[in-house]
Amino acid sequence: MPAPLPDPVVIYRDAALLVVDKPAGLLAVPGRGPDKQDCVVARLRRLVPAMIAQPAVHRLDMATSGLMLLAVTAEAHRRLSRQFEARQVEKRYTALLDGIVAEREGGIRLPFRLDPDNRPCQIHDPVRGKLGITSWRRLAIEGNRTRIEFTPLTGRTHQLRVHAAHRLGLGIPIVGDRLYGHGGEGERMMLHASFLALAHPASGAALAFASPAPF
Repeated sequence: MPAPLPDPVVIYRDAALLVVDKPAGLLAVPGRGPDKQDCVVARLRRLVPAMIAQPAVHRLDMATSGLMLLAVTAEAHRRLSRQFEARQVEKRYTALLDGIVAEREGGIRLPFRLDPDNRPCQIHDPVRGKLGITSWRRLAIEGNRTRIEFTPLTGRTHQLRVHAAHRLGLGIPIVGDRLYGHGGEGERMMLHASFLALAHPASGAALAFASPAPF
């Protein structure tokens, strides 16, 4: 049996919201089937029984680690969701790419959609796809890999993974990405939600959280 995954680390908690550091390999929200009920939401609802049934304001892929925001109350969820919809929440991710990125910084605009014949993979589709927008900058070259900071301006499914791997993006997949790269069994995907900034849903105060990448 694989070792149990650690609990998310609570970075911040008050009466309206929680910010946690999610471990790689743990689902953000419940999936279909009894084997997919262990997730961030289930574990945090045990910690905070008064939390609403669906507290996740956004999601991280199971393979992605890092900062995740949950609402405690329905009103906080509504207000935080509006911030995400209005692109008022700043998110940054740290990734290790499986190759050398020559440029120092840039932007990616790439429309894509779900491939129904190969779920959950996303495919480039300039006609029916939804536009994903990402800015990026190179942090370091580490051997034959490149450390990148991604700032997504939209929140499409697998956006950073597709933008990294696709030839119309950076053309270099994230290390450990089994869907779009060359990830092997037991190797984690090197993508971490490292920064989150938003306005508090009750007071309006500016909040900012950082979590260094564990790779």
